[in-house]
Amino acid sequence: MLKFIFWLIILLIVAGVAYIRFAPSDPEVWHVDPQVTADQDLAAGVRRRLDAGEDTLADLDRIILSTPRTELVAGSVAEERITYVTRSKWMGFPDYTTVQQVEDRIEIYARARFGQSDLGVNKARVEGWLAELPQSE
Repeated sequence: MLKFIFWLIILLIVAGVAYIRFAPSDPEVWHVDPQVTADQDLAAGVRRRLDAGEDTLADLDRIILSTPRTELVAGSVAEERITYVTRSKWMGFPDYTTVQQVEDRIEIYARARFGQSDLGVNKARVEGWLAELPQSE
């Protein structure tokens, strides 16, 4: 009986890890208005606003898509709203980032799908992307 319980626990762990790694990304859930009113550091994500030039959204799109393990979920530069999923290297935890241009502003909302804390991963990722943006002269 103890052996059965052991293997059942192992099976549940493997199933949980598989679900996290292969969980589908439903655009209706994740591709939403970021509703950024101010810069915020959240327990499981980050919100940022920045002034945007003519090419800022396209530059940001290029930078984000060059990030390892990052894929487009929905949207485009032409639509002025884009959502991406970036998965962690080992466990495949998905983090979602929505970037939206509103007039002369870019709004960014990056958040974890699972857990109550992302240990600052989304903040570091977004700040890295912003540091790569070409500086206006």
